[in-house]
Amino acid sequence: MMDQVRALARKAVSEFGETARFLAGVAAVWLVLVTFGFAAFHIPSESMQPALQVGDRVLVSKFTYGYSRHSLPLGIGYALPDSWSGRVLGSVPNRGDVIVVRDPGQNINIIKRVIGLPGDTVELRDGRLILNGEMVHREPQGVVRYRDRSGVQVQASVYTEELPGTSGYTIYERSDNHPLDNIGPFQVPANRLFLMGDNRDASADSREPGGLGYVHTDHVVGKAFTVLFTFASCREEEGLHCPPWRVWRGL
Repeated sequence: MMDQVRALARKAVSEFGETARFLAGVAAVWLVLVTFGFAAFHIPSESMQPALQVGDRVLVSKFTYGYSRHSLPLGIGYALPDSWSGRVLGSVPNRGDVIVVRDPGQNINIIKRVIGLPGDTVELRDGRLILNGEMVHREPQGVVRYRDRSGVQVQASVYTEELPGTSGYTIYERSDNHPLDNIGPFQVPANRLFLMGDNRDASADSREPGGLGYVHTDHVVGKAFTVLFTFASCREEEGLHCPPWRVWRGL
């Protein structure tokens, strides 16, 4: 009888060890993947509408621009000394890229679009984006009405904006007289980026006095390139835009 008990105990210990090794292997693969490959981020705000809606889960490539302490998962990088700065295999994002960066002021990750690169001059006049002295082309696409997160009805003009070297992206403008619609010029310093949200009058970004400011390239986490899926939903109302469920949709 005792021999049977011992055999069962040895079998249980062996099976537990195999399970633990399997789980450790899975964890190791996950850690490597989210450190060097891809990570998913949740969209909490309306600042990137219509490209990204509240509730979207966005897949972000970490290898596109290289690696820094901000690439490490689970907040590991923020436990490292400040001297662990810089990037490995680093490269500068392109204008028009949608990127995730670390906001050192709030100590959170945020997502915005790259508007200005090092050396660029950025300004806005009556809602029109001016890059290096040239007004960026925008094409009206109509008007959209929707409810914001607080439930208030919002009406915005829809435009396609085309930065140099891009095929165009969609922006919302509630008006061309918002405080941030007449601001600048900003001269983007070396190793910095100028970022803006696509929902121009509902975005705290590099235009905001005392806000995000110029973002150091070392604070880039990665490039957002697709919406994995969304749990967001809204109540269908006549005359109001209600974004559909989205799965694996490119940006």
